[in-house]
Amino acid sequence: MRIGLVQMAMGPDPDANLAKGVARVREAARAGAKIVCLPELFRSLYFAQREDAAQFALAEPIPGPSTQALAPVAKETGCVIIVPVFERRAAGLYHNSVAVLDADGRTAGLYRKMHIPDDPAYYEKFYFAPGDLGFKAFDTKAGRVGALVCWDQWYPEGARLTALQGASVLFFPTAIGWHPKEKAKYGAEQRDAWRTIQRGHAIANGVYVAAVNRVGLERPVGGDGIEFWGSSFVADPFGVVIAGGGGLWHRIAQVQQGAIPSQVPPGVTRDPATRARGAVLSISGQESRPRATYDPASGTVTVRFQSKYYDPKHTAAYNRQYLATEGRLVVQLVLYNVPEIAAVTAELSDGGRLLATVTGTPSEAYADYTVDYARGLP
Repeated sequence: MRIGLVQMAMGPDPDANLAKGVARVREAARAGAKIVCLPELFRSLYFAQREDAAQFALAEPIPGPSTQALAPVAKETGCVIIVPVFERRAAGLYHNSVAVLDADGRTAGLYRKMHIPDDPAYYEKFYFAPGDLGFKAFDTKAGRVGALVCWDQWYPEGARLTALQGASVLFFPTAIGWHPKEKAKYGAEQRDAWRTIQRGHAIANGVYVAAVNRVGLERPVGGDGIEFWGSSFVADPFGVVIAGGGGLWHRIAQVQQGAIPSQVPPGVTRDPATRARGAVLSISGQESRPRATYDPASGTVTVRFQSKYYDPKHTAAYNRQYLATEGRLVVQLVLYNVPEIAAVTAELSDGGRLLATVTGTPSEAYADYTVDYARGLP
């Protein structure tokens, strides 16, 4: 799965913002993204810096202008699109919502933001009613994913309940930044807390997390404004940031069944020594460590582990997760509630293929494996 995150600055013209979002989605799709997420409330400036009833004119129904503009793009590109919307559900009833458009252009699902802030320059309770749909995961052509919104990220329940429904990636479209007067004193800690809490969601739930923020200084009349810090990123199930993290960037992250680099950077060669990092297989309280072998002739790394655990009451279901990153390759296998003797093989070839074979698996299994690059080898 290749993920595109659209980090962008917004202007005062909703139509121009929508057109920019459409263009960025197309750009991400051309780069190979199979699912693209836009920032929270991307069709407008962040209006919740003040309480102003005139801003309700920005709201739209679902379907409406945003989904009607992006649904044809999803169908044309074969790309799933996460579309944040200021939703007008009915007269006097508004939500901060996300529509998930599948690769055929249909609406795969809708999430309405549950946690609504009411802080200085984030007066969202004036505009949005809390969501009434619960936390949900959606089946799409790109996989089963979850979409939450901004303030949801500060609480563990949303991520947990969404992950328990089988989401392999949690998306957090966001609008967050610094109060200009606080940035010098608190800025580093504020952004680090934002990154850390979401990396924690990834670790606690064994999923990928994609946080998508807007960027730029937005200053309403008579106010100091908010400097949106960007820093959009994707974290793997170990909480490692595998893409993004800077202030201004546009990048595609590749997760799950990713291809390892066929070319290494200049002056870098592959280290044939392989090391297990925290590679522990846990089966009903028993632990064993997988064995890894490296075949220099084929450039293939193989990791194998076995267990004898059987419980006929367990159901045959499993979940496999993979991640490839430049400079380090991580294979994660997560196996749940599958009877019979386990025999799991993951093969990582220099040509970029990542293969896994699961033949009867244990009640619970977890392993991670790394192959490092080493500098200066002959």
